[in-house]
Amino acid sequence: MIRIIFFALCFSAISCESKEVSTTHKEYLRWVGDIPFDPAIDNPEFELCHGDSNARQYFNFSQGFQYEGEKLALVQEFKSSYEPVGVDDSGLIRIRFLVNCKGESGRFRVIAMDNNYEEMVFDERITNQLLQITKQLDGWKILPTLDEPLDYYQYLIFKIEKGNVVEILP
Repeated sequence: MIRIIFFALCFSAISCESKEVSTTHKEYLRWVGDIPFDPAIDNPEFELCHGDSNARQYFNFSQGFQYEGEKLALVQEFKSSYEPVGVDDSGLIRIRFLVNCKGESGRFRVIAMDNNYEEMVFDERITNQLLQITKQLDGWKILPTLDEPLDYYQYLIFKIEKGNVVEILP
């Protein structure tokens, strides 16, 4: 598998030397999309109960929507807090984060795209509001197991039309 990846990287690069690949690589994430702690943007007081390598991805459990009151309660939080911004910005904004075994959230990451799925930057008044509301949500469920509660990844996708939130996924 490593050879296939190496050859694919070499094939797509203009020049490739094996010594560069073997000596300069960064530590790989466990899963694509894992969110490592970044001291420049993350709250140092937010801690995972079982470490980064044990945080469950959303495809690892089938417990339904992970918010108290389900999706209806979450949508209501945004409807009552979000103030539409009068701009032409339209597309999707995804906020991905972790929830620890205590139901606390942290390590928020935002990515946005237009309606053609091209990366874009939305008006900061939109992304900042959505991020702040998401950070203030306090109804994330604790996922119990036989031993102890789990840490897990969560995401919200906001469909934006002309500065208005028209849908929240999943």
